[in-house]
Amino acid sequence: MEHITRELFQLQDLAYREFHSKLIPNVEKERIIGVRTPILRNYAKKIYKETPEMALQFIEQLPHRYYEENNLHGALIGLIAKNPHQALDLIDVFLPFVDNWATCDCFCPKVFAKHKEELLIPIRRWLNSDKIYTVRYAMGMLMRYYLDEEFRTEYLGWVADVHSEEYYLNMMRAWYFAAALAKQPEAALPWLTTRRLDTWTHNKTIQKAVESFRITPEMKQQLCMLRIRS
Repeated sequence: MEHITRELFQLQDLAYREFHSKLIPNVEKERIIGVRTPILRNYAKKIYKETPEMALQFIEQLPHRYYEENNLHGALIGLIAKNPHQALDLIDVFLPFVDNWATCDCFCPKVFAKHKEELLIPIRRWLNSDKIYTVRYAMGMLMRYYLDEEFRTEYLGWVADVHSEEYYLNMMRAWYFAAALAKQPEAALPWLTTRRLDTWTHNKTIQKAVESFRITPEMKQQLCMLRIRS
């Protein structure tokens, strides 16, 4: 799909490339074109609307070389998938090729919003994957869709049971628990008061929660007292 790659380079912002490459240090700078996310998403809509057959051909050609090609792939999944089964099929093919946190966190087909019960099955499967960003994607889905009316306390255990030395997995674990403290404090707080998380995730959760505007000043004060000192 050289035509698409050329058009992505025409959307390049070199200053943004310089800035954004520092946020994803595990992706070689040579693989980053430098396309801002809103522009890339608009380009995805343009391709899908004007040449849907090209969009389908593009997502069939894995692996991609450039970071923005992967982000475009994720955006196109959201446009192409008309039902949760099609979305899951496309995501299962794509996830093994996701190699950074930014691509992992940037796509979520809207069709899932009305099929949350069905999504729990692949989430459980993804959590058991040996691929870092497949597991992170699963935790991201739990954070996005299952901290409100659909919340169940067992989901906290699902995330806590992910044990890894990988920084980008543990950051997502901490992010998830910080979000849970904001939305489901009665269920989430005991995980900190009884020190059920590893020390790094425990302290990082507190840090992210204290930085959040969604956490009350009273809870922030309590959380600060729960930090584990080395």
